Amino acid sequence: MISIIFPDSSVKKFEKGTKVIDVAKSISEGLARKVLSASFNEEIYELESEIHLDGNIKFYTWDDNEGKQAFWHSSAHILAQTIKFFYPKSKLTIGPSIENGFYYDVDFAGESISEKDFQKIEAKFLEFAREDNKFKLKSIPKTDALEFYKNENNEYKIELIEGLEDGTITFCDHSDFTDLCKGGHIPSTGIVKAVKLLNIAGAYWRGDEKNNQLTRIYGITFPKQKLLTEYLELVEKAKERDHRKIGKELELFTFSSKVGNGLPLWLPNGTELRDLLQGFLEDAQRRAGYKKVMSSHIGSKELYETSGHYEKYGADSFQPIFTPNDSETFILRPMNCPHHCEIYNAKPQSYRDLPLRLAEFGTVYRYEQSGELHGLSRVRGFTVDDAHIFCTPEQVDSEFKNTIDLVLYVFKSLGFDNFSAQVSLRDPNNPDKYIGSDKNWEISEQAILNSAKEKELEFNVEYGEAAFYGPKLDFMVKDALGRSWQLGTIQVDYNLPERFDLTYKGSNNEDLRPVMIHRAPFGSMERFVAILLEHTGGVFPLWLATTQVEILIVSENYKNYGKKVLNILENHEIRAHLDDRNETVGKKIRESEIKKIPFMIVVGENEVKNNTISIRRHHGDDLGEMKIEKFIDIIKKEISDCIPKFNIN
Repeated sequence: MISIIFPDSSVKKFEKGTKVIDVAKSISEGLARKVLSASFNEEIYELESEIHLDGNIKFYTWDDNEGKQAFWHSSAHILAQTIKFFYPKSKLTIGPSIENGFYYDVDFAGESISEKDFQKIEAKFLEFAREDNKFKLKSIPKTDALEFYKNENNEYKIELIEGLEDGTITFCDHSDFTDLCKGGHIPSTGIVKAVKLLNIAGAYWRGDEKNNQLTRIYGITFPKQKLLTEYLELVEKAKERDHRKIGKELELFTFSSKVGNGLPLWLPNGTELRDLLQGFLEDAQRRAGYKKVMSSHIGSKELYETSGHYEKYGADSFQPIFTPNDSETFILRPMNCPHHCEIYNAKPQSYRDLPLRLAEFGTVYRYEQSGELHGLSRVRGFTVDDAHIFCTPEQVDSEFKNTIDLVLYVFKSLGFDNFSAQVSLRDPNNPDKYIGSDKNWEISEQAILNSAKEKELEFNVEYGEAAFYGPKLDFMVKDALGRSWQLGTIQVDYNLPERFDLTYKGSNNEDLRPVMIHRAPFGSMERFVAILLEHTGGVFPLWLATTQVEILIVSENYKNYGKKVLNILENHEIRAHLDDRNETVGKKIRESEIKKIPFMIVVGENEVKNNTISIRRHHGDDLGEMKIEKFIDIIKKEISDCIPKFNIN
């Protein structure tokens, strides 16, 4: 007999070799009908897999992300089957699930495909799905696997198999179709009830521009047609909130092929928006005891070799920058952390100096594939709101919790009220991905888990999502459309202090090693602005609007009064603009609405006579005529109400 532990810590005994689906049935037939996937001892299991050991089991339904991933991964198999039906000469490569749906990369071997073909592919896809064939995982000897794809003349699968160890290779069968796959499937094709192919893109084999270009087909599936309908409605809403569209309307940023792909140019309005965001966070950081620093956009190759970033980013992303001095080699910085380590090392440190909190809005550079670039959300040059806290081991707990408070303050001030947290730990089965000792990893992982619990955060644990140098706490926010985004991160790092030989003098004059905490509430300014634009639709909180009030004059006769109003508002640090063009008030109002300016002031004969102003809200009420002092009070109260008090421990 074997003992299986359930998520509620209850334990049941089963015969050795019991199938996963039978374990689900032991709980209830209802669960067995709903379950799509499962994990056993943190490994993904097929529902038909047998269990031969004691361990922990989890079941996943459509309501779980793991269930959706199994659903979409299985759907990629059905898409591959459909592609081979219409394009028998095509060569399949990889077809993973992604955050929303799946894709399959295909070499069509000279055959053509376009979005005009989607309808027939979708129809055949559903025809195959309705056959309700079971997904069956089977182990294949390496020689047989190679032989299979040699007969298919598929050099891509051959390359994948050659990199695998014999005994670890599995194929997945459904109907008369088979594909190289390591697992994670729903029970059968019939569960898939609705499909939509979304778009076609180019993709290089293994992401290398030197390799063949493949055709990437994106799709999404659902267990109910209603869910697909709702999703497509959400997509249409998302198009209206696309940050690229809003950014153009509000004249925030642009791109130039002459400057280079993935390198945004910030226009005056966008630059002011960035300055406001930066000033907001810098003010909070100043009150929380952070010190501003600045560092260079390039660094010596040696610096990033010491930190490990060259191995992680530099070797594959950037060519060295050479100087007339043959002994000097530089690269564009992929991260700010090594620079801050050297700032720490600029003078001897004592326990009395700690914690030392260093903050910098530092621009970093990473080479992203052209096909992966997307507006501000995926760029090659971006500014990180980076800070690094150097502290004693005894200070880690309080510093980590204070940092959580700072992140929550940022979220609440910007209207991100719906969020959860993710504790990202290392993959215990793949230790070579990470640097540092097991002991340091265990200490840092436990520190994050304790802080998340004490702050009563809603969080889940994800294995394999840690940074290469340490575990982290990531914040996942839901925007106005219900989409989830990773925003804000805090990381505990015992490794970089060792690699840079950072020390401080303890109370007994001994050399001790500090702990390093990395944190970035925004993440990067570029991606944060992109998410903020799509969350708000460009209607920012009043405190963040680059123009808070637009002053509209009825005619030139009231220009001087308009200037008087402008001066009064500016004296109260209210960002206002006077539109004194010779245009109709109606046109000025329409343009102000497009610019999403929170308040409009209209001044004409009555306002001049009564020494008042008339107020309109963006997409809101006409507040009528009032004294300017009353309006200033309204502005200040609204700003005060939307920015919570930042408590500093």
